[in-house]
Amino acid sequence: MGHCIYPGTFDPITYGHLDVLSRAAKLFDHVTLAIAHNPGKGPLFTPEERAELVRPAIAGLSNVEITTFSGLLVDLAVELNASAIIRGLRALSDFEFEFNMALMNRHLNGDIETIFVMPAAAYSYTSSHLVKQVARYDGDISTFVPPNVAEALRARAAT
Repeated sequence: MGHCIYPGTFDPITYGHLDVLSRAAKLFDHVTLAIAHNPGKGPLFTPEERAELVRPAIAGLSNVEITTFSGLLVDLAVELNASAIIRGLRALSDFEFEFNMALMNRHLNGDIETIFVMPAAAYSYTSSHLVKQVARYDGDISTFVPPNVAEALRARAAT
Protein backbone atom coordinates (compact mmCIF):
# COMPACT_ATOMS: atom_id res chain seq x y z
CA MET A 1 0.00 0.00 0.00
CA GLY A 2 1.00 3.62 -0.32
CA HIS A 3 1.75 6.23 2.32
CA CYS A 4 0.27 6.62 5.80
CA ILE A 5 0.76 9.00 8.69
CA TYR A 6 1.08 7.85 12.27
CA PRO A 7 0.34 11.00 14.31
CA GLY A 8 0.71 11.65 18.00
CA THR A 9 2.27 13.73 20.68
CA PHE A 10 4.78 10.97 21.51
CA ASP A 11 5.84 12.72 24.72
CA PRO A 12 7.68 10.44 25.10
CA ILE A 13 7.65 7.66 22.52
CA THR A 14 6.95 4.27 24.15
CA TYR A 15 7.46 0.69 23.07
CA GLY A 16 3.70 0.59 22.48
CA HIS A 17 4.00 3.45 19.96
CA LEU A 18 6.96 1.73 18.34
CA ASP A 19 5.01 -1.53 18.09
CA VAL A 20 2.17 0.22 16.25
CA LEU A 21 4.73 1.99 14.05
CA SER A 22 6.45 -1.27 13.10
CA ARG A 23 3.08 -2.81 12.22
CA ALA A 24 2.25 0.20 10.03
CA ALA A 25 5.66 -0.08 8.36
CA LYS A 26 4.78 -3.65 7.33
CA LEU A 27 1.44 -2.55 5.87
CA PHE A 28 2.52 0.57 4.00
CA ASP A 29 5.33 1.40 1.59
CA HIS A 30 5.98 4.69 3.38
CA VAL A 31 5.11 5.80 6.92
CA THR A 32 5.46 9.29 8.34
CA LEU A 33 5.61 9.50 12.11
CA ALA A 34 4.05 12.92 12.66
CA ILE A 35 4.88 14.52 16.00
CA ALA A 36 2.23 17.04 16.97
CA HIS A 37 2.88 20.46 18.47
CA ASN A 38 0.32 20.20 21.25
CA PRO A 39 1.02 22.80 23.94
CA GLY A 40 -2.37 22.09 25.53
CA LYS A 41 -1.08 18.72 26.73
CA GLY A 42 1.82 20.36 28.57
CA PRO A 43 4.54 18.31 26.87
CA LEU A 44 7.76 17.56 28.71
CA PHE A 45 9.84 17.70 25.51
CA THR A 46 9.72 20.00 22.49
CA PRO A 47 8.62 18.43 19.20
CA GLU A 48 12.21 18.59 17.98
CA GLU A 49 13.48 16.83 21.13
CA ARG A 50 10.82 14.15 20.69
CA ALA A 51 11.94 13.62 17.09
CA GLU A 52 15.54 13.18 18.24
CA LEU A 53 14.43 10.67 20.87
CA VAL A 54 12.63 8.64 18.20
CA ARG A 55 15.45 8.52 15.63
CA PRO A 56 17.51 5.70 17.19
CA ALA A 57 14.40 3.54 17.61
CA ILE A 58 13.47 3.72 13.92
CA ALA A 59 16.96 3.23 12.49
CA GLY A 60 15.99 -0.23 11.24
CA LEU A 61 12.77 0.93 9.56
CA SER A 62 13.90 2.17 6.16
CA ASN A 63 10.41 3.20 5.06
CA VAL A 64 9.73 5.47 8.07
CA GLU A 65 10.41 9.19 8.31
CA ILE A 66 9.71 11.72 11.05
CA THR A 67 8.12 15.14 10.81
CA THR A 68 6.58 17.62 13.22
CA PHE A 69 3.36 19.47 12.58
CA SER A 70 0.73 21.79 13.94
CA GLY A 71 -2.70 22.32 12.51
CA LEU A 72 -5.12 19.84 11.04
CA LEU A 73 -3.86 16.33 10.48
CA VAL A 74 -5.85 15.93 7.26
CA ASP A 75 -4.07 19.00 5.87
CA LEU A 76 -0.73 17.34 6.60
CA ALA A 77 -1.97 14.15 4.92
CA VAL A 78 -2.85 16.09 1.78
CA GLU A 79 0.48 17.95 1.87
CA LEU A 80 2.40 14.65 2.16
CA ASN A 81 0.14 12.79 -0.29
CA ALA A 82 -0.79 10.20 2.35
CA SER A 83 -3.90 8.12 1.89
CA ALA A 84 -4.33 6.89 5.46
CA ILE A 85 -3.93 7.74 9.12
CA ILE A 86 -2.80 5.05 11.55
CA ARG A 87 -4.13 5.17 15.10
CA GLY A 88 -3.24 2.79 17.89
CA LEU A 89 -5.97 1.29 20.05
CA ARG A 90 -4.76 -0.05 23.39
CA ALA A 91 -8.09 -0.80 24.99
CA LEU A 92 -11.79 -0.34 24.50
CA SER A 93 -11.54 2.96 26.38
CA ASP A 94 -9.47 4.41 23.49
CA PHE A 95 -12.10 3.51 20.91
CA GLU A 96 -14.71 6.21 21.55
CA PHE A 97 -12.20 9.07 21.34
CA GLU A 98 -10.46 7.59 18.29
CA PHE A 99 -13.76 6.79 16.57
CA ASN A 100 -14.96 10.39 16.96
CA MET A 101 -11.61 11.71 15.72
CA ALA A 102 -11.77 9.40 12.69
CA LEU A 103 -15.27 10.61 11.87
CA MET A 104 -14.20 14.25 12.13
CA ASN A 105 -11.20 13.61 9.88
CA ARG A 106 -13.49 11.85 7.39
CA HIS A 107 -15.81 14.86 7.48
CA LEU A 108 -12.86 17.20 6.81
CA ASN A 109 -11.45 15.02 4.02
CA GLY A 110 -13.28 11.90 2.90
CA ASP A 111 -10.31 10.70 0.85
CA ILE A 112 -8.16 10.02 3.93
CA GLU A 113 -8.88 6.69 5.65
CA THR A 114 -8.23 5.97 9.32
CA ILE A 115 -6.89 2.53 10.17
CA PHE A 116 -6.85 1.29 13.75
CA VAL A 117 -3.93 -0.90 14.79
CA MET A 118 -3.66 -2.74 18.08
CA PRO A 119 -0.25 -3.04 19.74
CA ALA A 120 0.95 -6.26 21.32
CA ALA A 121 -0.95 -7.13 24.51
CA ALA A 122 2.13 -6.34 26.60
CA TYR A 123 1.69 -2.66 25.72
CA SER A 124 -2.08 -2.41 26.17
CA TYR A 125 -1.82 -0.45 29.42
CA THR A 126 1.23 1.67 28.55
CA SER A 127 0.80 5.39 27.95
CA SER A 128 3.20 8.31 27.79
CA HIS A 129 1.35 9.91 30.68
CA LEU A 130 1.82 6.89 32.95
CA VAL A 131 5.47 6.52 31.94
CA LYS A 132 6.12 10.16 32.85
CA GLN A 133 4.42 9.68 36.22
CA VAL A 134 6.53 6.61 37.04
CA ALA A 135 9.69 8.42 35.91
CA ARG A 136 8.91 11.42 38.14
CA TYR A 137 9.06 9.12 41.15
CA ASP A 138 12.21 7.40 39.94
CA GLY A 139 10.40 4.17 39.07
CA ASP A 140 11.74 1.64 36.60
CA ILE A 141 10.52 2.55 33.11
CA SER A 142 12.95 0.34 31.19
CA THR A 143 10.21 -2.01 30.01
CA PHE A 144 8.16 0.86 28.60
CA VAL A 145 10.61 3.06 26.67
CA PRO A 146 13.93 2.74 24.81
CA PRO A 147 17.07 3.38 26.90
CA ASN A 148 17.74 6.83 25.41
CA VAL A 149 14.18 7.89 26.25
CA ALA A 150 14.49 6.59 29.81
CA GLU A 151 17.73 8.56 30.19
CA ALA A 152 16.12 11.74 28.84
CA LEU A 153 13.15 11.33 31.19
CA ARG A 154 15.43 10.87 34.21
CA ALA A 155 17.47 13.93 33.22
CA ARG A 156 14.33 16.06 32.69
CA ALA A 157 12.81 14.88 35.98
CA ALA A 158 16.00 15.92 37.79
CA THR A 159 15.66 19.54 36.63
